[in-house]
Amino acid sequence: MKTARILAAFAAALVLVGGAAYALGVAVGPVDVEQPGPEAPHGDSGGHGTAGDHAVASAPVGLSAWSGGYALVPTTTTLPAGAAQPFSFRVTGPGGRTVTDFEVAHEKELHLIVVRRDTAGYQHVHPVRAADGIWSVPLELTQPGSYRVFADFVPRGGSPLTLGVDVMVPGEFQPIAPKESWLAKVDGYEVRIGGDLIAGHASKLTATVTKDGRPVADLQPYLGAYGHMVALRGGDLAYLHVHAETGAPGPEVAFVAEVPSEGTYRVFLDFKHGEVVRTAEFTLTTSPEHGADGHTHG
Repeated sequence: MKTARILAAFAAALVLVGGAAYALGVAVGPVDVEQPGPEAPHGDSGGHGTAGDHAVASAPVGLSAWSGGYALVPTTTTLPAGAAQPFSFRVTGPGGRTVTDFEVAHEKELHLIVVRRDTAGYQHVHPVRAADGIWSVPLELTQPGSYRVFADFVPRGGSPLTLGVDVMVPGEFQPIAPKESWLAKVDGYEVRIGGDLIAGHASKLTATVTKDGRPVADLQPYLGAYGHMVALRGGDLAYLHVHAETGAPGPEVAFVAEVPSEGTYRVFLDFKHGEVVRTAEFTLTTSPEHGADGHTHG
């Protein structure tokens, strides 16, 4: 794709949403790590880059509640902090009609990503759709703040979409400020990200999973993949594409991240082992192009 076409597509897709987003509010999909296969990919724009490409193939999404004639319409935009509360919404299509027919992508008709604007409290859940098109799911938002809710879906016969809305949880807000980290620890597991994240390039990254110092080579599929990643950009929570490169069950899961701009990105990697899904959280910053200083994380 020529540079002019890429820039034009990016400008058309990037709808800036104002608001009091905390400076480190960032998101990477579902940014998702996906297995190659016949299912439709997450996200709002096509084009799958490979490591070494010199242009990002897809623009960030999730910055708007509307795209291509479709809209994400929540029943409420305020929920109390604490115990799980029901959250419902619908997707409307051209003409304002409620959409009731969806493609299955990564084993589900719709993926819902919920994260506070400072990237605390990340959740990846799967609502249930009623016959009238109303989706519902319990959300446990334990701390006050402004949360971003992303709906990732494919309307039947349409293109993949990621739409986002804000949900407010009243109360005193205590923001977090994540520091750069390429190593995550969760429930005795360690997950390390190797490689470099380079703006304007499709960057090859590798997640290596160990437990008690031993490689984990028997990861279980989760949503049709051995790793499912969401990446959110600092400042606006743009939802970005991450594409899997390998189908091996560990200990390494390789993928390609496509980021359009320099800065900080929060990355959430879901992986399944021992019948339990766990989430590893990272804070990655972009690096100079290869050859500038020879540095590689890992």
